[in-house]
Amino acid sequence: MTDAERVQIVVEYGFTERQARFLVLVMRHSGLCVKRQYATFAGIANGEEKCNAFFDKLVRREFAVTADCIHNRARLYHVQHRALYHAIGEADGRYRRAVPARSAAQRLMRLDAALTAPDLDWLATRSEKMAWLQTMTTSESSEHPNQFPGTFPIGMDATGHVVILYLATAPWTDDFRTFLIGHTALLQMASSWTLRIVFPQSLRRFVDAYQAVIREELESPLQAATIHDLKRYFFHRRRGTDLSTIPEALRAFLKRCADVFGGPRFTHLYRRWLTEDEAALEPIPIVIPEALASGRAHVECTVLPHAYEHLSPLVSRRRARRRRPRIGEQRGDAAPHSVNPLLNPAP
Repeated sequence: MTDAERVQIVVEYGFTERQARFLVLVMRHSGLCVKRQYATFAGIANGEEKCNAFFDKLVRREFAVTADCIHNRARLYHVQHRALYHAIGEADGRYRRAVPARSAAQRLMRLDAALTAPDLDWLATRSEKMAWLQTMTTSESSEHPNQFPGTFPIGMDATGHVVILYLATAPWTDDFRTFLIGHTALLQMASSWTLRIVFPQSLRRFVDAYQAVIREELESPLQAATIHDLKRYFFHRRRGTDLSTIPEALRAFLKRCADVFGGPRFTHLYRRWLTEDEAALEPIPIVIPEALASGRAHVECTVLPHAYEHLSPLVSRRRARRRRPRIGEQRGDAAPHSVNPLLNPAP
């Protein structure tokens, strides 16, 4: 099912095409939204009557539930209507489920990231990504467990140009390295592509660190001599070779390798080698750096202009009724119940 087909199905529930397109984006990327996101998507003012009427309709017809935020004027909307998700082929969609309070801001950032290119046809699940990859290659390839790590979507336009989205949520880059390596098969197959790394304001100072990972992993393939040295060094590192008991030449080699291969790139590579062995040392396909050099591929770093800290759900709790603890139960084990509708499962 394409996004265009999903939109037409949602229209049948009484929404305009524009509203339906926004709802499909929400259900496929976050499940959670705020009014200003629809206002931006629709090109209208936040708080305009059309915007308010749309969200009033969502709540009134029980397509969405609301929750107040720690900022007393903010409100979150969780689209969780079972029939709506079922209609777009997402009956078991994870974004329909209850939203942990700590995940609310990240969910909203994911939707903002998707809204940077709302007209793309998105592959939002791993099965969709694998199916697309199978159509791009004539050889039969089994699903590799390390392929397409993470849950970030992949978009495609009418010309076949691919947009790989990554939301940076931490200052460290190990997860990003794993993400890049797991997408090399896609980058190799796509005729043209854009890697779009999206940052919240709080991580804008780490843009350079992520760009350094791009240079290391995609633009600087390991040479044969380097791979040969890495094999020897990793072998002795895993073995725990005692430097005091080996010949001077080998000792000098291992000391030099420890200096040269001591950065984040090789630390991450060593962890991969421990589990993947020789496969971890295979150089990336030369077509990837060539695509970047020729302009067929691009890397974009985008800093979201919005703040999210004030959008944390306001969790109200009521004191549990006192009772005598049962056998095997410690006093105080009965936790208060959350009464925030976002944090409770949808019926």
